[in-house]
Amino acid sequence: MELVIKIAAVGIIVAVLQQILSRSGRDEYAMLVVLAGLIAVVAMLIPELKDLYSSAVSVLGL
Repeated sequence: MELVIKIAAVGIIVAVLQQILSRSGRDEYAMLVVLAGLIAVVAMLIPELKDLYSSAVSVLGL
């Protein structure tokens, strides 16, 4: 549940920054903010996906 809240917080911050930058005419920076947010979320998910994969391997006995 904690991870979901962190991802939601990143999404809200990115959305607000993207809107502010787009409306001020800085679309390039807005796109960079979106990409940085996406990279941050993927970086948060990688350890969880690693644990999920390890659990699946141990359960399936592969």
